[in-house]
Amino acid sequence: MAEIRETYEGPPDNKNSYTAPCNLFTGGGDKSSTLSTPHCQERQMGPSGDNDNPAPITAPSRRRFLVGTAAALGAGAGLCLPGTAAAQSRRTAAGAAATATVYIAGDSTAQTYRAGYYPEAGWGQTLPGFFTQNITIANHAIGGRSSRSFIEQGRLAAIHQAIRPGDYLCVQFGHNDATVSNPDRYTSPADYKEYLRNDYIRATRARGATPIVVTPVSRRSYNASTGEFNVSFPAYVNAARAVAAEERVPLVDLSELSRVFLTRLGVEQSKGIFLWLAPGQYPNFPNGVQDNTHFQLKGATEMSRLVARAVSGLGLPLSGEVIPARQGSSV
Repeated sequence: MAEIRETYEGPPDNKNSYTAPCNLFTGGGDKSSTLSTPHCQERQMGPSGDNDNPAPITAPSRRRFLVGTAAALGAGAGLCLPGTAAAQSRRTAAGAAATATVYIAGDSTAQTYRAGYYPEAGWGQTLPGFFTQNITIANHAIGGRSSRSFIEQGRLAAIHQAIRPGDYLCVQFGHNDATVSNPDRYTSPADYKEYLRNDYIRATRARGATPIVVTPVSRRSYNASTGEFNVSFPAYVNAARAVAAEERVPLVDLSELSRVFLTRLGVEQSKGIFLWLAPGQYPNFPNGVQDNTHFQLKGATEMSRLVARAVSGLGLPLSGEVIPARQGSSV
């Protein structure tokens, strides 16, 4: 029987380790243009996909902890994450074509996966193909993180160390924030909204960069009677929309865009978007898998197409760097 993965709890059980990606991609879809991060050693993670285990933090002290973490890392104690040193070298290298970096803060639905997980992919992994070579994508998304734990582990501070005026930060959380059963991840919709406001939006703007709020991408969840796909994590979707409006920042409503896309595609055809694989179909998943949260490469590409198409209509300098010919869906 195929493995069923309804919610994210790290890489599949038949995988022994996970390696955090340490690279950047310039746009244009040319993976030969990968900019490696020489000093950033790949870090092995256990089956949970989580090698960072911060000490428990009580609710009253959490905000103080996050402010302290950001201050310490801003002073130079940074994590070795994709897009940090490489983004700096991009700006100083003679003849470098890239003019802006798009950083991605998010979870496993957006992250970059090693070849050992093919065809599993995240939308941040396939996003570079939709932008010109003037744009570098620095994908910091990593599985199992919520808006809160991404900050607690210093990952946002590492982005803020590298980000420069004219750059962008796309932030998509919600899937792991909603896991009430996991206190290391759970973040209430109210707290999620304030993390977005203070840590992702205002702190990014203070550095002269542009935050872009991305609502959580839809899961394969639908009304069996009508075939209409459901809104996944509605409380978090609404909070993201609200804070984007309140702070007057660009919004990519990936929740609605993906929901409409999947409804039009149909329940059965949507299996080809998500990680539904038959036993023996791919060597990396010999027993098959039925995963209603994560994407195979085709699905990740379609999700990144939705993101790029939305960015093209935001009226930002970045909007003009979306490649028009690649905005049409292939399904």
